[in-house]
Amino acid sequence: MRKEIVKVNDKFQRNYKYELTEPLGRNFHPDFKPELTPKEMLALGVFGGKYMTDCKKEFPKDWFTRAKLSPEHHDDTLNFFHKHASQPLKVWIEKGWINQEHDPRGWFQWYCRYYMGRRLPGEDERQIKRWKAINDSRKI
Repeated sequence: MRKEIVKVNDKFQRNYKYELTEPLGRNFHPDFKPELTPKEMLALGVFGGKYMTDCKKEFPKDWFTRAKLSPEHHDDTLNFFHKHASQPLKVWIEKGWINQEHDPRGWFQWYCRYYMGRRLPGEDERQIKRWKAINDSRKI
């Protein structure tokens, strides 16, 4: 695979760059087996459609062909379950769940970039551990 540099300039990050070192949607950590792709999550109206409205240029165009987005405000009717299931970003920051340098929007941003092929040793393991804890608690 040819390595590629992605440049980000959006509301949350200016002049941020990362390298894609793995093929799209491949070579995940053996403990990380997500059920949905970022494209599928966007089509289900994740985060009330507000989450990815200013950073479309960073990700594949086809992720947004069926995405349910709301550029103006969070819209619970777009969410598959029609429930407000998000906490404010402020809460995530206070709990130490946000890596401000690399993924200031949180876990979903990390997952989108991981899915694209970015790998961040240490941070990937931290986020996968968080995903596993949530996923394992759903099985109870």
